[in-house]
Amino acid sequence: MFFFFKRRDEYVKAFYELRKHKRITLENAREIMSNCVFFAVMMAKMGEVDGVVSGSDHSSSDTIRPAVQIVKTAPGVALLSAFFVISVPDCEYGSKGTFVFADSGMVEMPNPDELAHIAISSAKSFELLVQDKPVVAMLFYSTNGSAKSPLTEATIAATKRAQELSPDIPIDGELQVDAAIVPSVAKSKSPGSSVAGKANVFLFPDLNAGNIAYKIAQRLAKAEAYDPILQGLAKPVNDLSRGCSDEDIVGVVATTCIRAAVQDIKVEVPRMQAAPQN
Repeated sequence: MFFFFKRRDEYVKAFYELRKHKRITLENAREIMSNCVFFAVMMAKMGEVDGVVSGSDHSSSDTIRPAVQIVKTAPGVALLSAFFVISVPDCEYGSKGTFVFADSGMVEMPNPDELAHIAISSAKSFELLVQDKPVVAMLFYSTNGSAKSPLTEATIAATKRAQELSPDIPIDGELQVDAAIVPSVAKSKSPGSSVAGKANVFLFPDLNAGNIAYKIAQRLAKAEAYDPILQGLAKPVNDLSRGCSDEDIVGVVATTCIRAAVQDIKVEVPRMQAAPQN
């Protein structure tokens, strides 16, 4: 398709300008633009399309790499992350059984500052997509200091950082899952918490925990799991699993359309102390 596209030379030059600091040549740029995912993401960058959905025939890295290189992160956001929208049938918890699980698809070992920013971004994404007030639980294997280790201290530090950055969002941790969603358990384990027993946004301490949890919910609880949705990009680009169903594709396309429709609404997240990804 690229070779028959009337603006191909413009696209090649635009990509070259974006990446010439990495010492690519115009010939390199032309070759890269012949890749369908890079081409699609450049269409979003150039305003030809409003968003991109990829991944049914490509790895996650094949989708994420062009998104980071071309559209980059949104203003005020320094970290790209991913989440799943999980909808559990006949579930009394969360927002009528709907949750956001983050990060379940991208950031492997977030430090406390990164985890705090993922929490805030995920809360904003939940509010946008689910149209309900986000209540964020920083999940762990312990609740309110029932265990002490460097790992628990990291989650506690992330919680405090997130609360400082966005005091208007209910965020608490560390919390076990039962304390986060079951009111009776919350009263026992975390009395007085504004989050315990009410959480609908789950923040996992690392990608390992988040990815395992979403697959358990999908396979054992028969939950609908909308494939990892990228957050923090200047344009909506989303990644499908290579094992996706027709329904998965429809769901992620719908999500991409919603995010594209509100792209002009600027929701700023305070900048991280760490350097932006590139």
